[in-house]
Amino acid sequence: MRVLVITGDHGLPDPTKWDGAFSAADFEMHHQAQEALESLTGYRFDFLTDHASLSRRIEQDPPDLVLNFCDTGFRNVATQELHVPALLEMHGIPYTGAGPAGMVLCYDKSIVRAIAQAHGVPVPGEVLVPADGLPDLSEASWPSLIKPAQGDGSVGIRPDSVVQSEDVAHRYLERFRQELPGRAALVQEFLPGTEYGLALVGNPGRGFTALPPLEVDYSGLPTELAPILAFESKTGPSNPYLSVGIQPASPSPDRLAEMRQISELLFERLQCRDYARFDFRTAADGRIKLLEVNPNPAWSSDGKLAIMAAFGGIGYAELLGLILTTARARLGL
Repeated sequence: MRVLVITGDHGLPDPTKWDGAFSAADFEMHHQAQEALESLTGYRFDFLTDHASLSRRIEQDPPDLVLNFCDTGFRNVATQELHVPALLEMHGIPYTGAGPAGMVLCYDKSIVRAIAQAHGVPVPGEVLVPADGLPDLSEASWPSLIKPAQGDGSVGIRPDSVVQSEDVAHRYLERFRQELPGRAALVQEFLPGTEYGLALVGNPGRGFTALPPLEVDYSGLPTELAPILAFESKTGPSNPYLSVGIQPASPSPDRLAEMRQISELLFERLQCRDYARFDFRTAADGRIKLLEVNPNPAWSSDGKLAIMAAFGGIGYAELLGLILTTARARLGL
């Protein structure tokens, strides 16, 4: 089977990267993925990292399947993440992962929260602050986490994003609007307890493989910093967030069952496909609440998806093969 692997565009700037561009570590992760994929039998892989050539490539030499690992957005524009699957659908090319609708739904955290809440899923208290106009924080609770309503990669989340009062929140939002103009913000109940990640590989009606959950370990973080994954934690070459660890989670059987039930429900409702990651955190009262849903999670060998797979004894190449097999079953290939 001829598979075209689409990733971010290595030759263009990327605002989700620390220096605004792909680093040597990014290229190494790409190389590791290439080696892992090429170890799979029954496939011939080509890799596309130049988005300007995408339309021409699939028109002139359409592959049997696209492995859509473009988690940066078309031309590395985050709001255009849906454009890659949309373009593939326009050309009739089958691909792995979520479609345009699923990516649109999950990109807006307030929409995810509204859908989850409508299905009885516990969610944090939240106030949506429009990009324009005066914010009304009369219904907000303190402390709160302020973050962009749309986005991923922790863009817009700073070490001081957890605020303790309305006055501080208003000052923070003034700076937020300067740094991210035109972007709505969420003033969200801060959940101080354990943070979990859970991933599903599969599809509704065909069954799921639930990877062992992870727990984010903030115990090594300096006490003056709030236990959150700020933007620096994802890409900064040297920062205190390097002390944050990922370890196997050990929730109670009831809590694990609750998280899996919620994940399977929202997987279908939010139109995820083949694989997705779900993030939860524990509130002050001990209840587990949904944070967000990622329909196109990081695919690298050091990403949370691969880490959770490793907890279950699933190697990196095996995980990538499982994603391909899952998509092929859904597509009837």
